[in-house]
Amino acid sequence: MAAPTIAWPEKTHEIRNVIMDSIRWDGFPFRDDDIVITTWGKSGTTWTQQIVGQLVRCGAEMSTMAISPWLDAAPRPLKEVLDLLEAQTHRRFIKSHLPLDALVFSPKAKYIYVGRDGRDSLWSWHNHYASFTDQAYEMFNNAPGRIGPPLERCPEDVVEHFRQWLDDRDHSQLPDFWSHYQGWFDARRLPNILLVHFNHLKADLPGEMRRIAGFLGIEIEESLWPTLIEHCTFDYMKKTATKHPILQAAFKNGSNDFFHSGTNGRWRDLLTADDLANYDSKVKEKLTPECALWMATGELP
Repeated sequence: MAAPTIAWPEKTHEIRNVIMDSIRWDGFPFRDDDIVITTWGKSGTTWTQQIVGQLVRCGAEMSTMAISPWLDAAPRPLKEVLDLLEAQTHRRFIKSHLPLDALVFSPKAKYIYVGRDGRDSLWSWHNHYASFTDQAYEMFNNAPGRIGPPLERCPEDVVEHFRQWLDDRDHSQLPDFWSHYQGWFDARRLPNILLVHFNHLKADLPGEMRRIAGFLGIEIEESLWPTLIEHCTFDYMKKTATKHPILQAAFKNGSNDFFHSGTNGRWRDLLTADDLANYDSKVKEKLTPECALWMATGELP
């Protein structure tokens, strides 16, 4: 009996703005063992890049952000990114913040989608966004060939930012949070997609690293695991990120802003009962119960 035909995801629309440009994936020369790490944002993207980098490079000291580019980032010249990836001889791992239906999908690549509670993601995004320097705004808004309106300044108050985001009034131009999650969640049973959750990375980093290694088909010598795990701790990443020049230029306090705290629940004492009720209502409106459960907790039905 013939194996069932898999309905692979297809790109159905473009996302093109001052932050990201989905058209940059069109015609991308995939290699069969490529790895794509994707999130809505502020959900453990760089953490997962670090994990994958340590697995691929067997614990080597390296600047993960320097070798794992964000392909759909609009301000960076595309040729520069493609030349970097073309020159790499190790297994490549690439960052994206695109929803599934705006991404060119390769059946042969491996995709890791990282999730986090929406409130925690927004709190982390606010810290990230509010810490941009004037130089960061210039990088986005003065990039050659900028598409659409400029990036606006972040609201100063995090609760007001949360309310704008929840009411679809956020001007940061990130993709829709809800359809981003639902789309990747719906595709979770494809053989080349792995869902990873921020909560599980925090609760059991060694176990999640082994799970990711298994998904990627990477075998690690047992003696190397302590080094790999140490290199993927928050403290280690924050310490080594001080060497990355773009973090020092783009954020007011450099890597201390980019790797702010890595904690959940900072919204608990700030959101009102009405805010929480409005959030719960939005979740029920936009996500299936199964996706909502996974987004909030990491638990799969």
